[in-house]
Order: sequence, then structure tokens, then C-alpha cells
Amino acid sequence: MSDFIREVDEEYRRDQAAKFWQKYQNVIIGIAVVVVAATAGWRIWESQRLKAAQAAGAQFQAALQLVRDNKPKEAEAAFLDIAKSGNPGYQVLARLRAADEISTRDAKEAVQIYDAIAADSAVDPLLQQAAKLRAAYLRIDEADQAEIKQRIEPLAAPTSPFRHTARELLGLAALKAGDMQGAGRWLDMVVADPQTPQSTRDRAQTLLGLVASGATAGQ
Repeated sequence: MSDFIREVDEEYRRDQAAKFWQKYQNVIIGIAVVVVAATAGWRIWESQRLKAAQAAGAQFQAALQLVRDNKPKEAEAAFLDIAKSGNPGYQVLARLRAADEISTRDAKEAVQIYDAIAADSAVDPLLQQAAKLRAAYLRIDEADQAEIKQRIEPLAAPTSPFRHTARELLGLAALKAGDMQGAGRWLDMVVADPQTPQSTRDRAQTLLGLVASGATAGQ
């Protein structure tokens, strides 16, 4: 009796499955086609994206090679081209490198580019900060202490990855302005930070010698 009931149950299931297939086969086939097409489309898109990224990387490396080959005009043009129409992942880096090249012939123009990058909210914050620091470096000879502080004082915070260079520049700006107390404070922070690169610490210690000489002379 149990075998008969099982056979009836299986027959019923087969009959229901057949009816379900007859009713929804077009929908099921359509969904399968869409899934296959979407998978194929994703793979095509991923392949194209990878090829584009590789091409962009090669273009950026070619521009860097022009720098190494001491061809500043060609390098500047190459970086500007990438910044204008290149892969989005390289555009900001190209703008920064273009400004680096431009700074060798026109510091004012380079500062304008760095300032534009620093003010661009679409740019990664670390790259914004790098642009601010680079602009301050180019302005250190002409700007007054207040301008340098306005530009980079936030970058001297203990958690800032750029704090060592920012503090050094702030100390230099203070020394240049005759603010020996301020210069000593910033430069002491450079020297005291155990994570300060040795080259930066050495420069800070040299500048502290000038601070001490200036402070003694002023007494």
C-alpha cells in the first residue's frame, strides 16, 4: 500500500512540474538568457576596464620616463595630457606631477595648480594635503609667516602623515620672520617626534642652532 501511495505521489509531482514548466517555461528561459548575457557583459566590461587601466599606467610611466630622461617640457606636456583626458585614476597624480615640472620654470603657476587641487573636494584628502604642502614649499621664500600658517598649520597635527615636513616649514617661516620662540617650538616638535625621518631631523637641528644664535643675539 505504501508503494502505491509513493507512486501516486511521484506521479502527481511529475504532473505538477510539467504543468509548471508549460506555464512558465518562457519566463524561465528569459531569466536564464538574461543571467548569461549579464555574466558575459560583466566579463567584457571587466576585461575592457583592465586593459584601460594597463594602458593608463603605461602612459603615466612613459611620462615619468621623460622626467628621468631630463626632458622637462615633454614631461610637462605628457602629464598635462593625462590630467586633461587620461584615466580618472591617474588624472590627479598627473596634475601633481605636471605642477612639479612647471615649478621649475614658473613657481606661481605651479602654486595655482596645487591650490586648485587642494580646493577640489573630489580629490582624495591625502592628495589635497600633499598639494597644500607643496604649494607652501614653493611660497616659503616670498610668503609671510601668516600665509604659511594659514596654508599648512592643520597639517602639523600629531595624527597628520605630513606633520614632519609641515612643522619644518612652519619653523622655517617663523625663523624667517624673526619669531624665534615660534621657530623653536615647531622645530623642537620635529626633533622630538620619534617617527621623524633622519634627514628632516638633521635639518631641524641645524635650524635650531640658528634659532639659538638668534635668541642669544636678541638678548
